[in-house]
Amino acid sequence: MEIWEILDKNRRKTGKLVERGKPMTQDEYHLVVHVWIVNSKGEFLIQKRAPNKTYPNMWDITGGSAILGDDSLQAALREVKEEIGIELSAHQGECFKSYISQNADFPQFTDVWLFMADFDISEVVCQPEVVAEAKWAASEEILLMIKRGEFVDAMPYLDEIFKRGKDVFGG
Repeated sequence: MEIWEILDKNRRKTGKLVERGKPMTQDEYHLVVHVWIVNSKGEFLIQKRAPNKTYPNMWDITGGSAILGDDSLQAALREVKEEIGIELSAHQGECFKSYISQNADFPQFTDVWLFMADFDISEVVCQPEVVAEAKWAASEEILLMIKRGEFVDAMPYLDEIFKRGKDVFGG
């Protein structure tokens, strides 16, 4: 059972808790993280969602909900470890962007993390209930996958993250 801490519109903890899947009001927010990992070739790690998940068998990035006790960074590092078995450290990443969005299920703060890491794809260990497979992909390939309907297209910051990913390694 996943427990979320409820935040107010100013991103302050309210002291309220809610179980994942339970209703929230329009004035209650939750923290979600999107985690992008870029390697020294300027490729991004993407993962194929498991068939039982929302957006089944579509490509996406690592991410998820902050749970009780998590701050944004802890949530990002935990999600990466849980979903793809990779241990990143805080010094490898930056919170690239934060924004508020109105998800169909609940209002949320979304923190977008960009981590710089080089590792062989064979080091990825997918959590089978969540991730079917993972691979490195260039931004151009991801954009083509979106165009073909193969990649979840719910990220209003793609151009920014692709530019920042290239800037990180001088590409």
